[in-house]
Amino acid sequence: MSSIAVDAAAQPAPAKALGWRELWLKEDWWAIWVGVGLVLVGYLLFLNGSSLKWIAVTPAKWTSFEDLGKHFAGNADRYVAQFALWLVLFSVALKTLGAKLREFIPSFIFLYAFSILIFAIGQWTQANKYNLEPPLVALLLGLVISNSAILPAWLKSGFRVEFYVKVGIILLGATLPFTLLLWAGPVAIFQASIVSIVTFLVIFNVALRLGLDRRFAATLAAGGAVCGVSASIAIAGAVGAKKEHASVSITVVIIWAIVMIFVLPLTSRYLELPTGVAGAWIGTSEFADAAGFAAAQAYGGYAGQAPGITGNADQAVWAFTLMKVVGRDVWIGIWAFVLAVIATTRWEKSESGRKADAAEIWWRFPKFVIGFVIASLIITWVAQHYSLADFGKLVAPNLSDPIKNLRTWSFIFCFFSIGLTTRFSELAHAGKKPFLAFSAGVVINVILGFILSVYVFASHWTNLVH
Repeated sequence: MSSIAVDAAAQPAPAKALGWRELWLKEDWWAIWVGVGLVLVGYLLFLNGSSLKWIAVTPAKWTSFEDLGKHFAGNADRYVAQFALWLVLFSVALKTLGAKLREFIPSFIFLYAFSILIFAIGQWTQANKYNLEPPLVALLLGLVISNSAILPAWLKSGFRVEFYVKVGIILLGATLPFTLLLWAGPVAIFQASIVSIVTFLVIFNVALRLGLDRRFAATLAAGGAVCGVSASIAIAGAVGAKKEHASVSITVVIIWAIVMIFVLPLTSRYLELPTGVAGAWIGTSEFADAAGFAAAQAYGGYAGQAPGITGNADQAVWAFTLMKVVGRDVWIGIWAFVLAVIATTRWEKSESGRKADAAEIWWRFPKFVIGFVIASLIITWVAQHYSLADFGKLVAPNLSDPIKNLRTWSFIFCFFSIGLTTRFSELAHAGKKPFLAFSAGVVINVILGFILSVYVFASHWTNLVH
């Protein structure tokens, strides 16, 4: 079970006492300052004919260790600068939040060094063949280390799962202009909504029938219905769940996300599904963005190589993106708001007789969702001044692509930290009920997603273009 701590929003609210201090004493707001700040700097550089490209360096594609060595030798200064950028941004935020820098700094050095290795593995030219996407490699390597070695307690200071994923989600917003919702069309939004609502209700009600606390049930349900790790964190904070509830939910999400990385592409290949259809099914049935990207990219790689599979690699990734990242992930804000209202106005009132006010609901709401929207609005503002062709030639390589690279780094930090703080032996302490409740949602999720993607809306996904 993951030993990470849930955001302070998950605790009883000292909200009204903080007032404006919330803007620098709450993790969500620091995620916004870091994420939106990077987007704004990237935008200002773009306006002046420059770019974040130099500092948003990533390992290049490589075939031999000689190629890899040449890349690092020629770009060492860029990696040092990027490390310094992340270290300064995170140190300022976490120091303000009460972290001990003498523990965080060496821990982050460890995290960044391994993240370079992880990213490099993902850039191997044969990586797609073995599903070695960087976030997946980060998760697996972290799991191996945490379950085979005892890490010193101080080292965990840098494994800030929630902070890294929040920054990553905000940066994700800068790569998803609102116009993408129009490209997705009503079909993608409608299908994603069906899956999110049905899966949430199934997990929530099964968990209640098994005798689990309703806050725990809501956290599990959101993890399965929406966005895995980030949804578990956000909803745990919104309803006031215990920190171990979010930890168990994250662990179960990770288990099923890893399983689905292999099951969904292999099953799709056996059934010879078109790439767009398979991408949509993966989008409705995966439980984590990074894992889903890995699965969609892996299946897209079969196009043109495996007989019987029609479509192209882009269709698998775009269908997944529209279904999971745009269609389902948008529900994180909706569920967080709805459940924050229910928890504060009904559950807590029935338990203590205390009536919550609007300020407490606002305190519970995951603020990093606001950062996601702001980042998306910025890129939408830029996009409207360019044609689609010019956007691809000018804006993408100089603005959105560097932000996308930084987003990938943040997700690697997150998934590596998840692995490093997850010990499967501790999952037994939670009992089998959470796993059974979540698994009931998995069954419904996979079957419903298959029916909608392969039969009901098959023509839409087969002919997907953007």
